[in-house]
This record gives sequence, C-alpha cells and structure tokens, in this order.
Amino acid sequence: MHRSPDTGPAGVDARLVLAVDLGTSGCKCALVSLDGTVQAWAFRAVKLHVQGALAEQEPQDWWTAFLESAGEILAGDAGLRGRVVAVCCSTQTEGTVCADRHGQPLGRALTWLDSRGAAAMARRVRGRGPNIEGYGPLKLWRWLRLTGGAPSLSGRDSAGHMAYIRDHEPERYERTHKFLNVLDYLNLRLTGRFCATQDSILTAWVTDNRDAHQVRYDAGLIRLLGIDASKLPEIVRSTDILGPVLPDVAQALGLDPKTVVVAGAVDNSAVAVGAAVGDFETHLYLGTSSWLGAHVPFMKTDVRHKIAAVPCAVDGRYLAMALQSTAGANLSFLRDRILYHPDELASDEEHPAVYEMLNKIAARVPPGARGLIYTPWLLGERTPVDDPRLRAGLLNMSLEHSREDIFRAFLEGVALNTRWMLEPFARLLGRDAGTITAVGGGAQSDVWCQIMADVTGQPIRQLMSPIQANAIGATFIAGVGIGALRFADLGYLRQARRTYEPTSALRRLYGDKFETFKEVRTRLAPLYHRLNAPQGAAA
Repeated sequence: MHRSPDTGPAGVDARLVLAVDLGTSGCKCALVSLDGTVQAWAFRAVKLHVQGALAEQEPQDWWTAFLESAGEILAGDAGLRGRVVAVCCSTQTEGTVCADRHGQPLGRALTWLDSRGAAAMARRVRGRGPNIEGYGPLKLWRWLRLTGGAPSLSGRDSAGHMAYIRDHEPERYERTHKFLNVLDYLNLRLTGRFCATQDSILTAWVTDNRDAHQVRYDAGLIRLLGIDASKLPEIVRSTDILGPVLPDVAQALGLDPKTVVVAGAVDNSAVAVGAAVGDFETHLYLGTSSWLGAHVPFMKTDVRHKIAAVPCAVDGRYLAMALQSTAGANLSFLRDRILYHPDELASDEEHPAVYEMLNKIAARVPPGARGLIYTPWLLGERTPVDDPRLRAGLLNMSLEHSREDIFRAFLEGVALNTRWMLEPFARLLGRDAGTITAVGGGAQSDVWCQIMADVTGQPIRQLMSPIQANAIGATFIAGVGIGALRFADLGYLRQARRTYEPTSALRRLYGDKFETFKEVRTRLAPLYHRLNAPQGAAA
C-alpha cells in the first residue's frame, strides 16, 4: 500500500472518495480527497487470457482485485473509512460481460483486445452496392449522423463483441439478460443496478448522441446490430448517484452503509476529467494503450482517420479521441519478453524503478536511436488507420546497435505514432493542439516526456501525479455528482510538475524520421495484410 501525506491546508473538505481504476493490467483503488490529493492507494494484478484473436478476463477476478486493493487501503484506519462518502469507478472500456438475470457473468468477459467479432461486424456494416472502406454508404451515414462514429471493423469494440456472441455463441446469447461494459459490471456489483453510462454504452453504436445532455437508444441502430433491445441496460449520466453501496459490500470494506456510488466513467473519459476539462485543452494518455483527447462543444467525426468527438463524462460536452492500440504495452513486451523473465519482476505499479532504470538506458542513446526505427503495432492500429493486421517491427538494425538503442527506438516509435495521430486530431479540433498534458504511467518518465515533445513538436505538460489521473478523474466526477465540485472548478485543482519544450535543434532529425516512419507503414502494409490474413481468407 502507498500513502501520501495530507498536504491540503487546514479547514479543507475532509471527505474522501474511494476511486477505482480498473485497467487491463489490474485494479488500483485509491483514497482521494476532493481537491485531487491521493491519500493512499493499492494495486492488484488481473490475468489476461490471450490466444490468437481471443483476449478475455474473468469478471470475478476484477471484483476480487477490487475487494483486495480497497480492503488494503481501508483496513486498520477507521478515521479514513469514516471520511469516505462516495465510491466512483474508472475502467477499461470496450470490455463486454454477458450477465444473467441474477447479475452473474456467463463466462469470461471479452476485452478491448478481443477481435473475434471482426467477421460478424463486417457482415453487418457492408451494404449491397459499392462500399466506403468496408461500410455501406447509407449505414455509415446513419451511424455518423446519430452516434458520431461507427463500429470498428476490427471487432474489438462492444458492438463487435455483442455481434460475435449473437452469431457464434447462441446459447450464451439467449441466457444473457444484459450486455454490460466493465464499468457497468462493477456498478452492478456495487449497487445491484443494471445500467450503463453515456460513455460506457458508446461503442455499442446503438445510441443517438446528437444531444449531449440526453443520450438515448435508437431502435434503427439496434436493428442494424441485430441485438434484442431488452438486453441493453438503462443509460445514466456519469455524475448520477446510483444509490448506496450494497450492504454486503459496505460490511466487507467497513464503509458507512450510506456511502453512495456515483456512476463514473470509462478510462478515457475519467482521464480527460483528471487531465484537462476546458474546451480544446489536449491531453495524452500513456498507459498500456494510448490516446489523444480534448473536450469540445460539438459532435464531429473524421471517418478517414478514425477520430470522433463523442459523449463523455462532462455533461453537455463531447470528447474528441484518437486511439493508439499499444503504447506502454510495447515497453512491457520489451521488458518481460526480451530483457527479463516475468518471474524476475513484480508488477509495474509496485516497482516503477524497473522503468526508471530502462529510462536511464534510453537516455544514454543519442536522439534518433542511431537510425533504428520501431513501429509499435503489436496489436495492429486504430488511428489514424484502423488496421488490425499491422505489426510491430525493428527496422534498419545492424551489428552496431545495442539494447540501449532498441529501448530508445521503442520510446521514439510510440512518439512517432503519436505524431501520426496528432496531425488529423489537430485538424478535427480546428486549431493547433498547443501544450499537451501527459498523464498515465508512461508520463512519469522524464525521458519519454522529452522525447514526446521533441518528436511531436508540442510542449508536454507533466502533472504532479500522472499515474493517478484515472483515480483523480473518478474523484472529480464523484465530487460533481455529490454537489461538492463543478467541472468549471477543476482547472484550479491540477498541479503541473514540469513542462517539456521541444528541442529546436532536433526538429529536422525527427521530421525526417517521421516521414520514414509513415513510408514504412505504406510499404509494409500489403505484406502484413498477406502475412496476417485470417486462415482461408484472401490477402
């Protein structure tokens, strides 16, 4: 367990939020004051089951990790427990749980990495005549007009998961009472309510999102997906109070039975609240995956580059998002599969010193990694191209290169991919992204923040507790939900540790490397398509 001193001035609001951050790697629970100060936190890992296109997790493992991590920070301190007034969750998105009428999961959950629904979605999105990038024109127009986006051809979103269950597991489909996202499942276990937030239901692509204040289901979109409407949960706002925690949960954790549960948000929405709420203020999340985000006052979509401004946790606003499939996952892969054996290391959350050491290694290598180029597409890519067949690779390696060069190339590769996303993202915003707030585990690295600034050409602002952005965002959402905060207040509560300015002398070096990076994708994409085509499918 990790504890931080209460640095707030005397007389500040003493109430605490039990903030839950459930990501792909595991569950972190934190006790956070309403000003965003993290008082204590603990982490428990959760196993990911991966085999080919399958990527699943056990919902019970999520719940066990929550109880253990929450129990650790609450145990033995009645004073802290007594100050907790709300529980609020932030979770990985696009995970799908099939829950029966009693709330029991029917098998493992399909995570955001599970692409088995690709074929099922392809059948649903195609039209009878000419198609636009695989979509029937009329279907695509309807999705874009109503939702601001469209189902992913990768099959990795909620729509793809539900389509897969409907087509390939009919018995589980029939037994399913409600399809729930990861956030929805935790809220069910906390309160007994079957519900979804405006952002957790988003990638089912069955809602009319044109009024940011009132997201609602659309019968025509539900028919396109081919799902029984009764299997979809009611929609609530992120700041809605769902009710008190269930008695057994309160008893297990030693919480006051009157402690309320605020609906919360999926990770990208919660991070956005923790990082930057003002219109057009851009943030970069560097975790297992990565994204660029900014709140905007309009719903807008860039179909070609797979960027959309869609419903989020902030009422009346949309969140513009550009998603990168793998960011920190590349570093975990390098660490666990190449440099070390997994048994030699504890979790990233508990031992950040491992990454500090790797950052020191990267810092010894000159910018540009001595010509080595890394493409970070371990699981394909989503933005600015939605291509699940792309793969990672090291190019231009010679006997002169060392593992130090390789690690720096990994950091630069993710940064180059971020710059690739940033070009269409800025066009969607209609302005330069300006200073970008970096959050997530990767934003703890001074070396990576400087590389991001140098490669993208944008100043990078590092917050004081970047790894806690999800928990802090969930806390702010809870604060708004219980009436203690307003979204307009949040800009005054964030504290920056440092701003990294781009190094002007490296502009040409990284400009040339960026053009090479894009050329590599153009030239190798046909080869990857042939190598990674589904068995029996045409290349």
